[in-house]
Amino acid sequence: MLPVAVPTARAWSTADPYATALRTGRGPLFLGRSDGWLLPLDVERWCAEPDAADRSVLDACHGPTLDIGCGPGRLVTALAARGLPALGIDVSPEAVRRTRAAGGTALLRSVFDPVPREGRWQTALLIDGNIGIGGDPVALLTRVRGLLHPHGRLITEAAPCGIADDLDEHSVVRLHDGTSAHGVTFPWARVGPSALRRHAATAGWVGEAAWSVEGRRFVQLRGCHFSARPADI
Repeated sequence: MLPVAVPTARAWSTADPYATALRTGRGPLFLGRSDGWLLPLDVERWCAEPDAADRSVLDACHGPTLDIGCGPGRLVTALAARGLPALGIDVSPEAVRRTRAAGGTALLRSVFDPVPREGRWQTALLIDGNIGIGGDPVALLTRVRGLLHPHGRLITEAAPCGIADDLDEHSVVRLHDGTSAHGVTFPWARVGPSALRRHAATAGWVGEAAWSVEGRRFVQLRGCHFSARPADI
């Protein structure tokens, strides 16, 4: 595991508020900084059936798909229902348990650990803010390139509509239940679409498509030396 990922994995895997939120299907749950800033985490949506925005992501998936930070597994199980081989990985035992209970396939694993089928996945997903894993989008995007088939695609979610396109925020946070913080601190990142494309270019990706549904924004990427030319997105 790369050093940058260690605090993040430890925080999510040992945080009782996160496990409790997944078991109950509801928050409140936040990422909180020491200055009092709180980022709400949409636990209820994660634990619900895929919505219209999720379905737009599912429609873009082709072939064996790896969902990185799968949470309770709504996308993994939906892909399986569509007949696509899908694997979720997550550092939370409760997330893996819930995914399996819903009929999905999931492993207790960090993206920076060895992953089955490395170099052969056709699609990878970084949804629900998971571009923030490790607090270093370039390191994360570089790692994901190694997981995908050379012609594979990555679909990632940027900061939502209403947030600046060039947002490029790197913070040290803890999980927060709305009353108090819990667990160890860990690095996290939030990026708007233009910052995401900039980091992607550094990591060897180009944009193929971008879209927004119900206030959520997505960018589809492909390794640059396998694309004819960057898409105008």
